[in-house]
Amino acid sequence: MEKLKFEFVVKAGEDPKTNVCCMTSITNADKNIFLIPEKLQPVRLHEMIIKTPAYEKVKLTLQRRHDKRQVWISMTPEQLEVYMDEDGNMQFQGYLLEEITVRPQLQASAAGISEEALAKILENFADKKRDIFKHQNVKKQTERMVLDKFTNKTTNASQWLTTFETECRRVGIEEDIPKIEALRLFLEDSCLDWYRSMIIKFTVDSEWSQWKKMFCETYADKGWSPVRYAMFFRYRQGSLLEYAIKKERLLLEINKRMDKSTLIDLIAIGLPIFVADRLDREDLKETEDLFNSLRGLEHLVSKKIWEKNSVGLENKTKEKNGKDYHPCRICEKENKGNRYHPESLCWFKNKNNDGPKREQIRSVNHSELEVELNEIDPKN
Repeated sequence: MEKLKFEFVVKAGEDPKTNVCCMTSITNADKNIFLIPEKLQPVRLHEMIIKTPAYEKVKLTLQRRHDKRQVWISMTPEQLEVYMDEDGNMQFQGYLLEEITVRPQLQASAAGISEEALAKILENFADKKRDIFKHQNVKKQTERMVLDKFTNKTTNASQWLTTFETECRRVGIEEDIPKIEALRLFLEDSCLDWYRSMIIKFTVDSEWSQWKKMFCETYADKGWSPVRYAMFFRYRQGSLLEYAIKKERLLLEINKRMDKSTLIDLIAIGLPIFVADRLDREDLKETEDLFNSLRGLEHLVSKKIWEKNSVGLENKTKEKNGKDYHPCRICEKENKGNRYHPESLCWFKNKNNDGPKREQIRSVNHSELEVELNEIDPKN
């Protein structure tokens, strides 16, 4: 019975959060290695292999992403037909597999080295190359992270850092150095000065746990102002839904482990009483239920604003038409006809007031001048 060696690797699936076991290559008895194209690598396509006892052991062994194992499997004639045609060519689903050829220079340099040692050297070289590739693509990986940048205004530093670590794992940044490099891309304002100071003190090659400890000690907010602001945040004007979404964010920023019922209660307390009384508390199991209910009550605040604006517009119209005013008495005295406007705004009132002031000033000045002239000795 002929044997083939299969290599299995755990890779990221179409959803970056999921892992998929893939078959990457096949080695025959003559040590020739054949690569399987990426679209044919998922093991779910290799039904003959996943039924074997050897694959069951592989499945139990591979637990984390990037883990890999190579196993020999004895092939039955039916299984061998799947991976080898009648001419001895390696294939899968009609696709001829590409064979890896070792360069003669490498074969000559490997003289005297055991096959196992050579495989280990090649594996280490591939790992180093993969690490270099990861470091070069940290910026591209961070572009996939869903996270706001950290500033001095961020309320909960430890919670933000936990979210940062979660996003790093999701995009494949798991080692300390790439994680420290990625942190710089999510800092703003004076936080960048803190990062530069850390680089001087500890360098990029330090441990992530040390950076995490220093970050939390520096930016942990031990005061009550963020909690007070989130708890007492109330609806003032505008959309009810926008208020509810913002208050939910403020509450989760101070404590993301807050239970749903408490979260709903705190949001509802900040609503106007005539709106909150329209909500059935027993029907609100999720915050989304509260949001949907508030969308249906938007007309209450819109109607109130419309009525208020309507009253104001009606008063302005009355003022403009002069219906709430008597004819201006100042205009009557000046024989300007019946004019409807407030007497305090009458133009003739201001004009008439200016005249007496000027006359009074003029007379006072004449009196002062006359007194001074009388006191002067005529002989002088």
